[in-house]
Formats: sequence, C-alpha cells, structure tokens
Amino acid sequence: MCNSHKNTVRITARIAVSIQETLERAAELSGATLNQFMIQAALKEAKKIIEDERVIILSQNDADTVFSLIENPPVPNAKLKAALKKHKEFFSDSH
Repeated sequence: MCNSHKNTVRITARIAVSIQETLERAAELSGATLNQFMIQAALKEAKKIIEDERVIILSQNDADTVFSLIENPPVPNAKLKAALKKHKEFFSDSH
C-alpha cells in the first residue's frame, strides 16, 4: 500500500471552544477549511518572525554610525586585544 502522507506530520493542539469557534468563523469567511486556515495563518506568522529576526532595520543616523565605524574602526582597546588572544588560543589548541 502506498503511503501518500510519508512526508507529512500531524500536529495537534488543545484549545478553548471559544478559540475554535473564532478560528472556524475566520476559516469560513476566507473560504478555507479550518485545517487550511490554521496552517496558512501559522506559516504566515512563522515566516514573519523568521524575517524579523533576519533583518536589522536602522535609522539613517544609526546606519551612518555603523558605516563610519566600518570605514574608520577605533583603535583596539585592552579588552578587545584580550578577547582576540583568547579566541586565537581556543581555536589553535582545541581545533
């Protein structure tokens, strides 16, 4: 027998009846089944969260500061020098 669902998984959730009613109403209004609606809504939100974490939005002033620091980096201070030494020691000894 061919398993047409071999690349799918089942997700279950316990929700209040009022939430179920709201989701069913929204699904009905959008012309989707409850399952389709929930998957579409969850996927849309997941993509938004991932995109929000991937993109950094800076004001013009902040962007100017970042680019200025890239073009004219400050002289390394003692803490930065110590961190670089520790980094080099860690990677040369253990890897």
